Amino acid sequence: MKRSKFTEEQIISILREQEAGAKTAELCRKHGMSEATFYAWRAKFGGMDVSDAKRLKVLEEENARLKRLLAEAMLGQAALKDLLSRKW
Repeated sequence: MKRSKFTEEQIISILREQEAGAKTAELCRKHGMSEATFYAWRAKFGGMDVSDAKRLKVLEEENARLKRLLAEAMLGQAALKDLLSRKW
């Protein structure tokens, strides 16, 4: 997945500019992004502070790590079941 060129702090500041009354089209043109990106950010980061966004990022990374561990454990378990089910 492609990394964003904007940090969480920048995203939240852009969202706050829009909340303060700036037009969405002008903000997108000013910062060089599409309106779809802006609305996706608003759905994800709307109403958050910078600390909340950082915590969200940490939790997402931890969740991805745990999913990988679970997938590896399930793969190992399936391999053992397959090996034990074979007749010698």
